[in-house]
Amino acid sequence: MTEAPVRDGLTKGFRSAELGWPELDRIPHPPHRVPLLGDVVGVNRRTPLQDSLRYARRLGPVFRRRAFGKEFVFVWGARHAADLADESRFAKHVGLGIANLRPVAGDGLFTAYNHEPNWQLAHDVLAPGFSREAMAGYHPMMLAVARRLTEHWDRAAARGRAVDVPGDMTKLTLETIARTGFGHDFGSFERSRPHPFVTAMVGTLTYAQRLNTVPFPLAPLLLRSASRRNAADIAHLNRTVDELVRARRASGRGDGDLLDRMLETAHPETGERLEPRNVRRQVITFLVAGHETTSGALSFALHYLSRHPEVAARARAEVDRVWGDAREPAYEQVARLRYVRRVLDESLRLWPTAPAFAREAREDTVLAGEHPMRRGAWALVLTPMLHRDPEVWGADAERFDPDRFDARAVRSRAPHTFKPFGTGARACIGRQFALHEATLVLGLLLRRYELRPDPAYRLRVAERLTLMPEGLRLHPERRTPVREPASDLRCPVPGAGD
Repeated sequence: MTEAPVRDGLTKGFRSAELGWPELDRIPHPPHRVPLLGDVVGVNRRTPLQDSLRYARRLGPVFRRRAFGKEFVFVWGARHAADLADESRFAKHVGLGIANLRPVAGDGLFTAYNHEPNWQLAHDVLAPGFSREAMAGYHPMMLAVARRLTEHWDRAAARGRAVDVPGDMTKLTLETIARTGFGHDFGSFERSRPHPFVTAMVGTLTYAQRLNTVPFPLAPLLLRSASRRNAADIAHLNRTVDELVRARRASGRGDGDLLDRMLETAHPETGERLEPRNVRRQVITFLVAGHETTSGALSFALHYLSRHPEVAARARAEVDRVWGDAREPAYEQVARLRYVRRVLDESLRLWPTAPAFAREAREDTVLAGEHPMRRGAWALVLTPMLHRDPEVWGADAERFDPDRFDARAVRSRAPHTFKPFGTGARACIGRQFALHEATLVLGLLLRRYELRPDPAYRLRVAERLTLMPEGLRLHPERRTPVREPASDLRCPVPGAGD
């Protein structure tokens, strides 16, 4: 295997660990390696992340795995992860899983290589779209979409039926980012089946995941039909976004949302604008990343609330106290739900829906004073294990306990021990958007329903680059009547429809 090319001191493309870790033999790996195939004994191609978590518990805070001739180094110790967060020595690495999404997202914010100029341009142009003022403007639209969810759950509650939590959270978060960011309505709650955009999106994520489990030379043969479906899925995503952009250009009816910023805003210093192809890539990035991870976070939080009635009761009491008899919460009231936010943070601790991020060395260095790394060497931080490090979270780190995020507890922990949104300059740009949306929705659902679990359900985690509780269904039961808003916020949206 040859070394990846270097640009601006950082590598582009895959770089196997033996090229960058001079003392790789010191790093433990699983037993029973198979020639050519690597560490494949006892693994499941559908759950590579959970397999890695199992190995992490046995092998320690830095370990390695080999698959089909490629060597990977994994890190989860808090001390090592904190060192990797040093922006002067390490940068984001576009790892294999993310690189597999580049055919659809290209040099979008999430998938761009560090040397690609469109990342910084898009970040600087779009950052004001996540300011406090912008967030306050999104709040009414978030409420409007949440009302569509509660109407759906009200019908289920009236009939005594369970709801598909991951499916409904996906509808909710897709509609929220589509309406607030791009003035579009996919009509998800009016459909009996997932919107074709969602089907195509899930297909591309699943295909990217499968590429990680197949030897590269054999992928064209083994994944021939899957590759054709993936190409069709990408074409559908591109067509959908191109139609959305054309409708906006034709109508000129924007309100300063993210799409307006992409189309009209020049960089404040250079005067550069995003080119049309990059606009498409950024829209796809936001539609996919902006709803996929948040829907998972909400789903895990609802699972834990249903399984911990004492936590749900405490969170519900906070909602009732803070929001009172207001018809709908104001923007400022959402941030006052501090315990609800702790529930969300604790759910993200146990199951961060973006479960790993990769970092690469800007220069020759030594990780945590222990492991030499050459420039361009990289490691994958296993966030769910970082969030379970007993040296940080205690011997009961597997236990769900929102009070871990009490202000005093947070102040007592070292930095860089809680990383559900990545780290550094290229951490998730939409973090505050996601946290506001998720806290708002949890508050609305707690105020309106008792959440009854299926006693037979046991948490199963589905992996498709992001994480989601598989097969989670709850029975929502209406509480005492909640005062309804005086008007329906579901106003028509330009470009709405399929």
